[in-house]
Amino acid sequence: MADQEKPLLIKRYASRRLYNTETSDYVTLEDIAGFIRDGREVQIVDLKSGDDLTRQYLLQIIAEHESRGENVLPVNVLNDLVRSYMQPGGGVMPQFLQASFDMLRDSQSQMVENISAMNPMSQIPGFDAMKAQQEAFLKAMTGGLPGGLAGGWGGTTPGTEAESSKGEEGEDLDDIKRQLSELQEKLSKLT
Repeated sequence: MADQEKPLLIKRYASRRLYNTETSDYVTLEDIAGFIRDGREVQIVDLKSGDDLTRQYLLQIIAEHESRGENVLPVNVLNDLVRSYMQPGGGVMPQFLQASFDMLRDSQSQMVENISAMNPMSQIPGFDAMKAQQEAFLKAMTGGLPGGLAGGWGGTTPGTEAESSKGEEGEDLDDIKRQLSELQEKLSKLT
């Protein structure tokens, strides 16, 4: 478990080949993307200079996915990112993105916990296997983000605990809509 907490060290050789120090073999950008999808943090360093190249390679992974027609980020978000680089000090975009992704991870974890706690099926044999499938589905639907969907989907927020205990799907949908609206408001205030 301790190995999962520290970043996987990838060394870049002068030949530009990438070397996985844990498995002692060469890896590709797609392999690195797989490690990240599986929830592993990576650190990529230049063997000779010791420079941290992680950001450069992560951006390259995103660029390759975009070039294959896999829309990772909407055009308006890409425009906002470029604009944030043009502002002195980088603007508030990096902090906003970090906070948003933190919220995504926390909310997915909360949703999985709430589903397990509120579901009487959790006592049925085989439920753990179904739960693992559900977690894999959520991970796939959120683009492999470790831990998360945004805004407490499926979770309770202050003032909605009684509503959530009713178990009505309409109220959960209203909660999701409200959270999406709040996120849109925050984003519009930044632009």
